[in-house]
Amino acid sequence: MDSIGYYNRYAATYFESTVNVDLSENRARFERVLPEGGSILDLGCGSGRDSLAFLEDGYEVTPLDGSPEMCALAEIHTDLEVLNMTFEELDFDEVFDGIWACASLLHVPGEDMPGILKKVGLALKPEGYLYISVKEGDFEGERGERYYVDYTKRRLTDMLEDTGIFKVKEVWKTQGLKEVSGDTRWLNIIAKKIEE
Repeated sequence: MDSIGYYNRYAATYFESTVNVDLSENRARFERVLPEGGSILDLGCGSGRDSLAFLEDGYEVTPLDGSPEMCALAEIHTDLEVLNMTFEELDFDEVFDGIWACASLLHVPGEDMPGILKKVGLALKPEGYLYISVKEGDFEGERGERYYVDYTKRRLTDMLEDTGIFKVKEVWKTQGLKEVSGDTRWLNIIAKKIEE
């Protein structure tokens, strides 16, 4: 299942349905653990909604998305250069104070997730923070022309901590907007990169 192909095909529709979703509460929780004016990688930035909000809050933002079509729309929306790169292509060395992975890593097959989390960890500065949101549940497979992996709190917490890179600091659940994601419950986690 080619999730990037989906976002290329439906980029404009996806942009319109997500660009105004209010995630200010989640962003505020993340910003509380980051240094003022720090650097953030928006991993799977989609419309660029959160990149723009972080930029307006004084952060140095690097938006990244695997879909060339989404990158083009996000560049227009944010006036930032958006890196067109897949999660597998991540190759940063302790660059970011925070990595914001909002509803993006849920497309990574479960068996590949530990390797991707290690790449994410390498991209964080020592004691940097990762925010990740996924759909709550235990489903893995194709849904709505995209590949999804849903997680329970325990599974995702264990997966993060089993990397030996992250310590989970905060977990909370939110209800998705019906018009965007149906009756989805979202699992939100903030994890800190720990000393090796």
